[in-house]
Amino acid sequence: MPILLRKELLLMKYDTVIRNGRVVTPMEIIESEVGISEGKIVAIGSNLAASADSVIDAHGQLVLPGMVDAHVHINEPGRSGWEDYNTGSKALAAGGTTSMVVMPLNALPARTTQKDFEAQRQIAASKSYIDFALYGGLVPGNLSEIEKMADSGAAGFKAFMATTGTDIPGDFKNVDDYELFRGMQAIAKTGLRLSLHAENAVLTDRLAEEFESEGKTSIQDYVDSRPPMVEVEAVRRALYLARQAGCKLHFVHLSTGEAVREVVKARNEGQDVTCETCVHYLTLTVDDFKKIGPEAKCSPALRTKDVLDDLWKMVESGAVSAVTSDHSPAPLSMKQDPDNNIFNIWGGITGAQNNVDLFYDVAVKSGRLSILEFTKLIAQGPAELFGLKNKGQISIGYDADFTFLDPDQSYIEKPEDLYYKNPHSAYIGRKINARVTQTILRGKTIYTLKGGIVGQSKGMFLLNSKNRKVNANAVNA
Repeated sequence: MPILLRKELLLMKYDTVIRNGRVVTPMEIIESEVGISEGKIVAIGSNLAASADSVIDAHGQLVLPGMVDAHVHINEPGRSGWEDYNTGSKALAAGGTTSMVVMPLNALPARTTQKDFEAQRQIAASKSYIDFALYGGLVPGNLSEIEKMADSGAAGFKAFMATTGTDIPGDFKNVDDYELFRGMQAIAKTGLRLSLHAENAVLTDRLAEEFESEGKTSIQDYVDSRPPMVEVEAVRRALYLARQAGCKLHFVHLSTGEAVREVVKARNEGQDVTCETCVHYLTLTVDDFKKIGPEAKCSPALRTKDVLDDLWKMVESGAVSAVTSDHSPAPLSMKQDPDNNIFNIWGGITGAQNNVDLFYDVAVKSGRLSILEFTKLIAQGPAELFGLKNKGQISIGYDADFTFLDPDQSYIEKPEDLYYKNPHSAYIGRKINARVTQTILRGKTIYTLKGGIVGQSKGMFLLNSKNRKVNANAVNA
């Protein structure tokens, strides 16, 4: 990372200077000031404040790059009552996230055509408080739309190997092996990456049917219907198909160390493949699921402590490229069932507002990761994965996106503190031993702990810089 010389620093003027913080760069943690001009980081050094129009005092906190959450579900249009770009982006900003990569579901219609891609980009641009990139979706019958969505600026593509969606027209549907292989061939031509929800649909569906027919509808029964093997088998199958198709792969929300090892093996053999896991898979176990209840239902299911510990080993080894939220919101009514049948309850954890502080608590304060390793997983790694230029690190020339984190402040998660459209979460009542106190997007404060959300929405559409071409009208002014 280039550091300007003292003479150069003295000659510069800054819109804003951040001072008195412990600044986390890609290489080190330094007691330093950061100079910002026109939304960019232009200097890292000392005694900069005298040349600044305004000064932000980080008062001894960690100054981190803003998180890049590469796995967020926003349900607008069509299901805005679940979460829209306004509420979702506010929650992310309050949690220290400055950029998100938005999944093509569970909006209705799902983002599986160029027309819907461009319409939803405009919706996000008018409401999001943070910067955003958008996935395109691979579903049955939309091969002709893949290249078009790539040309409109898709960050990548998403497909489900597990059963998903409803019979509602326009809802997102999973692909079978034939559709997956043909989709991989089409996506390979774009040069973009295919992200996969990897679970064996036949096994999970048939096991669930078997258990329900026998009256087995408890939390443990749901977990038993989606054992680790369904993830590992699907990962192996997808790796082979992608190798035949020449398609770059990314596996989302892996929940087992065994699946991550399959990714590592393929990567070592020369395949272009990456993976992520989520905060909840590194924080919660099956036992927690039983205590919390339906709020903690997700897919893949939460695992035993032994599986969680094995996943942590792979994270600690550097095998995982990103840690994300898989924020999958829904109204509270969808987390309830009068018959207490866990299979009838929406599977998804609302958690984007606790990305940075909770993960810091379980990763850094526990001694599992260094601060630099933690920062790479939440910011630099996902930014590089999706080609988000000038995002994800505190370096000269990068966007001035910051999160201030107080590592010594603890709090109890409460519904009244949440910005979600439906303020419930699997983390309600949990003590979190770190706290985001301020979030800055391109040099402008968008959240403070004391004042809440600041200003108006100003999120910008982010292009994948690795995309081969993009229509000129795909970029926000």
